[in-house]
Amino acid sequence: MLLIADSGSTKTDWCLVGKDGSVRSFSTQGINPYHQNDEMIAHVLRQELLPQMGLKEQSLRVCFYGSGVRTDKEEGIRKLLATCIPHTEDVEAHGDLLGAARALCGREVGVACILGTGSNSCLYDGQSIVANTPALGYVLGDEGSGAVLGIRFLNGLLKGQLSAQMKSELLSREGWSMDEIIDRVYRQPLANRFLASLAPFIHEHLEEDGVEALVINNFRDFIKRNIQPYFTGHERCEIHAVGSMAFHYESQLRAAAALEGVRIGKILKSPMQGLIDYHLQTI
Repeated sequence: MLLIADSGSTKTDWCLVGKDGSVRSFSTQGINPYHQNDEMIAHVLRQELLPQMGLKEQSLRVCFYGSGVRTDKEEGIRKLLATCIPHTEDVEAHGDLLGAARALCGREVGVACILGTGSNSCLYDGQSIVANTPALGYVLGDEGSGAVLGIRFLNGLLKGQLSAQMKSELLSREGWSMDEIIDRVYRQPLANRFLASLAPFIHEHLEEDGVEALVINNFRDFIKRNIQPYFTGHERCEIHAVGSMAFHYESQLRAAAALEGVRIGKILKSPMQGLIDYHLQTI
């Protein structure tokens, strides 16, 4: 059997896939080697994952994709998985960007993008990542992300460039003052998640003057700064994307791509089904 994991810092989605294509899904708390030590990760695997799996003597192949699993962390995660999960025959551990590329592109050449709270992208040759524009995080980069959209939206709202009625509605609904917003952004932890949490409100108000343009321009900047460099000296290929921003703002993403002269292909909310399809070809 095949066990596939798609892990973020908050939650890990797991799928147990049989040779007949049967799928069992469950979840645990997130696994990220930059935020958790080996003991904490082992606890999640033994106390949360194994009871849900309920397997006894069946051999397993494990394919783990996670945020924070950079090259220097892959071997450590692989060893933990092999040690904590019984009867593993083969274990892979990779970063979430390769997981996105495999889910979106399969074994074809393409550009794979993650567009959620943060953003990332790569040029994929059908087997491996061959180029990656550094994302740099929401302060220095992350164009196209929910966090950067939140920054631009609040900037326009608080500086009077967007509707005063919309500003009043947001502050009233959330019970915020301008001082509280500044505190959340500059003094409280996880400001990126706070900023990205504005995305549903923004989506509700796309018809307000200037709002949809903010979304489209956020995606245009992502394409110009992160995607266009892949095409310098190379033939342009399709761009695929996974994540909540890509999924919920699909029409704006496609509009931005058309304005920048690039082609958008597949858009997924989650990479899991694409990863199942990719790995079913190998079991």
